[in-house]
Amino acid sequence: MRVGSFVLAAQFPGQGQGEALHRAVRSAEVAEEAGLDSVWLAEHHFVPYGTCPSAITLAALLLGRTRRIRVGTAVSVLPTTHPVALGEQAALLHVTSGGRFSLGVGRGGPWVDLEVFGTGLEAYEKEYPESLDLLVRWLREPAVAGPGGRFAFREVPVVPRPSESLSETEGPEMLVACTSPASVRMAAERGLPMLLGMHVGDEEKAEMIALWRQHARAAGRAADEVLGAGHVSAGVCQIADRRTDAAETLLKAMPGWLKQGLDAHVTVDGRERRMRDPLAYTELLCGLHPVGTPRLCADRLAATSERTGVSRFALLVEGSGDLAATEENVRRLGAEVLPQLT
Repeated sequence: MRVGSFVLAAQFPGQGQGEALHRAVRSAEVAEEAGLDSVWLAEHHFVPYGTCPSAITLAALLLGRTRRIRVGTAVSVLPTTHPVALGEQAALLHVTSGGRFSLGVGRGGPWVDLEVFGTGLEAYEKEYPESLDLLVRWLREPAVAGPGGRFAFREVPVVPRPSESLSETEGPEMLVACTSPASVRMAAERGLPMLLGMHVGDEEKAEMIALWRQHARAAGRAADEVLGAGHVSAGVCQIADRRTDAAETLLKAMPGWLKQGLDAHVTVDGRERRMRDPLAYTELLCGLHPVGTPRLCADRLAATSERTGVSRFALLVEGSGDLAATEENVRRLGAEVLPQLT
């Protein structure tokens, strides 16, 4: 089982953006010190829900500051960027880090981001599969030509070629955030493992993995590829000597962050979006994920792995909103939970 942290660089009420980013960087550095397997970085634009606007840029910083831990994006939002530009950056990090970078991509939402970056609603509603295919080709082939439409260009060489320096791999690991049957099928047909959100429980995640395997087999994927796909399950982790104390920490801090963060999302076309109730959502997360004593947290992770087949986790550890408490949470995860999982 491989356990990593999930970093949003969340801006809690009363905090500055620099404070949120500093906590994000420190929590990632402590994750390596504590023996965690990976750090996964989220990307958001124009909202305090997450103050990192470029997960791949923050990944570059953390790869330079660490020596062992894997660093991944969860996710880089594909509709707001050109897939070739993202592919070049991913290949660069893969080669220069010795293969420690993972590229997770997602569709994002119908937010004002699409207007600001000039890609438009079409990039979100219709062009996402085309963008994903172009990105996959860029990371696997020596030269690529655009397929047409918005991505019409002559054949050009891939530089740096991600597989050239690391013969044991074809390129950086790629994953796709999946929240619907359509996105599960899209990932499966391309043989790409899934990033599964923290808002769904074990039963739904198990169903999504079963559906992924079904579509992967139908697409002709090899049996070992289907069974060995390294899906990643996102969750929340808060450790305390009593479960009530761990839950109380999150229930005090997270609803305020969630409210201001979710309320700040603006749709590109004015459509109404119903956001989750912050307190109810925090309570849901406390019930689904490792929140409590080290023993309870280890049991919860083991149970999720057994029920779903997932062996990789990305856990939100900054739910207290406090730097010192976040560092302690990460250290306890490494020292008191991980040994019980091995």
